[in-house]
Amino acid sequence: MAAPPLSSRSWTIYGRSDITDHYEILDRIGSGAYSDVYRGRRHSDGLIVALKEIHDYQSAFREIEALQILIHAPNVVDLIDYFWQEDDDAVLVLEYLHADLAAVIRDGKKAGGLLVGEVKQWMLQILAGVDACHRNLVVHRDLKPSNLLISADGVLKLADFGQARILQGTKFMNEVDNFALSEHVSEDKEANVVELSNPSQGGAMSINELEYLDEVQDVKAKYSDEMDKETNTQDGDASCVATCSTDDIEDDPYKSPYPYELPEGVEEGESGAMTSCVGTRWFRAPELLYGSTDYGHEADLWSLGCIFAELFSLEPLFPGTSDIDQIGRIIGVMGDFNEETSPGCSILPDYGKIFFNKVESPVGLESCLQGRSASEVALLKKLIHYDPARRAPAAELLGDAYFKEEPAPLPLNELKVPESRDGQDEKSSGEWGGYSNIRSDSDSDDFGGVNVTDTGKGFCIRFS
Repeated sequence: MAAPPLSSRSWTIYGRSDITDHYEILDRIGSGAYSDVYRGRRHSDGLIVALKEIHDYQSAFREIEALQILIHAPNVVDLIDYFWQEDDDAVLVLEYLHADLAAVIRDGKKAGGLLVGEVKQWMLQILAGVDACHRNLVVHRDLKPSNLLISADGVLKLADFGQARILQGTKFMNEVDNFALSEHVSEDKEANVVELSNPSQGGAMSINELEYLDEVQDVKAKYSDEMDKETNTQDGDASCVATCSTDDIEDDPYKSPYPYELPEGVEEGESGAMTSCVGTRWFRAPELLYGSTDYGHEADLWSLGCIFAELFSLEPLFPGTSDIDQIGRIIGVMGDFNEETSPGCSILPDYGKIFFNKVESPVGLESCLQGRSASEVALLKKLIHYDPARRAPAAELLGDAYFKEEPAPLPLNELKVPESRDGQDEKSSGEWGGYSNIRSDSDSDDFGGVNVTDTGKGFCIRFS
């Protein structure tokens, strides 16, 4: 049976007996472009959970697949259960975490700063979660403070894997050398059912691996034509810096036709090419801003550096008002983006379409981290680097000397955990952990001294 048109599909779970038979829906706690999140209570034992209703097939598949691979991984949100019927949206049952890192930053700003020991503890937990992802070949692709959720006892966990991508194949459950998953996984050889024990549920979820993978391909094939008509873009072709082709922009060279998150239904190429149009702009690596479709864990590491910088300064490191402005801000701090600083950048799809005047005296990361120690700046420089190959992996940073210096990381029970997520203090039902103040790319008023030349293939934009 075909799914109903995207515009008419029900986006509420209140009438879903398959869910309400097991969970009481208490209230809606967040809403985004492609998902709604509810707080619920499990009938069997009263456990409070988060029910995430996802309105996009591809995002749902990706989030379920990533969380199944990362089952029991440290500092990654637990997937307790999920419900999915062909004519309904997927609903993921996740552990309920009431706060996020964006709220920690908000409260720290009100208090006049965060203790160094606090910052170190948050950073170590983030690194542990990112390391778990990367050891399992998962690229998150949307790391930001509001996607780092926190429990009442101070445990931080990575969440929102709707844009995640599994590298090097689509094996449903990868072997993990670090987490001894074999203790929790049993396999029915005859039926090829992978059974994933879940300690929070006291039971197990059984999923037929072959059926799952077949269903992924079936759904993609079934709905790709409909979704492509909705988005008119293919993964591997989309460039978020505004590819500036005349077909895309018509008369406005500044307006990007692409949103900041993966558009609904956009599929990534079987060749392995990935879209550059992922993540939230302030945390997006420069190679993605220039349209790269060939990237991996390194994109997450740049985002990690931006998050750490915000923990240090309590302000976004590169708060661009558009993708072009984002590049300009990065170059103003880091210097020119060229073959010398980032080998291979000249082949990026949009490298020859946007030109900035040479930056003679970049201000440097130190200027963005006033009052921070040399070791803190040094740590950040290991992540905020133009050359993706020179960004330090999370596993390496977990052993960095910075975390061994005094003051030591605070124990969990001494952390100041916010009472709510950022933006939810006044019963807000805004975007689920989103940076809602990040504006669209059509912000031409933010620029001065711009010269636009139509080359016939695209627009060259020069800033004075």
